[in-house]
Amino acid sequence: MLIAAGLAILVAMVMATIRGLKGPTIYDRILAMNMFGTKTVLFVAVVAYLYERPDFLDLALAYALINFIGVLAVLQFFQNREARQAARTAQAVPLSGGEQDGASS
Repeated sequence: MLIAAGLAILVAMVMATIRGLKGPTIYDRILAMNMFGTKTVLFVAVVAYLYERPDFLDLALAYALINFIGVLAVLQFFQNREARQAARTAQAVPLSGGEQDGASS
């Protein structure tokens, strides 16, 4: 039964990888990689139970924390990047109205 659970987790990991590679937006890709990390934690927990090694659970918890912090860092990076791009776009917009190439009426 646990072997079937392990195989199901592996299938979900493959599906998350495919979603991460094909994702239409960056947020879909980040979500897929977060899902992959979560499934990895579950897989390590199943392996720990199968091999009767409870010390593997410490590794799984550490990986879960690293995965969570990593996803937050990547999301923050892309949020800041979008804000910087929006600021550059706002600066690049030419002035419209009364000031047109020095022509006055």
